[in-house]
Amino acid sequence: MNSEKYIGLGVHQATISVAVLDETGKLTMECILETKAATILEFFAGLRGTLAVTFEEGTSAGWLYDLLRPHGARLVVCNPRKNALLKAGSKSDRIDARKLAELLRGNYLEFVYHGETGVRTLRELARSYLTTSKDLTRVMTRVKALYRSWAIPCAGRDVYYTRHRNTWLAKIPHAGVRRRAEHLYQHMDILKRCGSRQGASCWRRVANTLSPPS
Repeated sequence: MNSEKYIGLGVHQATISVAVLDETGKLTMECILETKAATILEFFAGLRGTLAVTFEEGTSAGWLYDLLRPHGARLVVCNPRKNALLKAGSKSDRIDARKLAELLRGNYLEFVYHGETGVRTLRELARSYLTTSKDLTRVMTRVKALYRSWAIPCAGRDVYYTRHRNTWLAKIPHAGVRRRAEHLYQHMDILKRCGSRQGASCWRRVANTLSPPS
């Protein structure tokens, strides 16, 4: 029968809870799948009709979207933080999957864009850059904390500059602490280089993503 089906997927690391509703809202199938590409594709290959599929944004959302997109299903990746209805009632996996399917059928879901691979690549590059920036800030904070722990004033940014590094290290009287400061500086230099490369990659990807097709 060539009818529309609404499929909710509760995605977890090892398994996926599945609930399938028909066009009238009747539950026609519930099952548990392994989170493996072959298993998922085999399941969808056995379904007939027009398929609409939804699952929540999460660690595996991008992978699952790319896996299912070539197989003709209408995909909605939803944002759980914007769907208060998902928080109502029991929280078992099977009910979550069914509730997702019901909300999809009622067109109540807030979707998260997962369309272009280039946009997702840019998002991942931006995440890497932000993570590196946060790590760099933490290391820089530790550098100042080390000097302050020895009552060495270090206001401003001079303590971070490479050209003044030996002068600052010479202010630390204890050899072991001085060695620790050297390690922090080395870590800081590595993060700065990584951040510069990641930032450049982000801007190149932005330029490629926003450039009109030739």
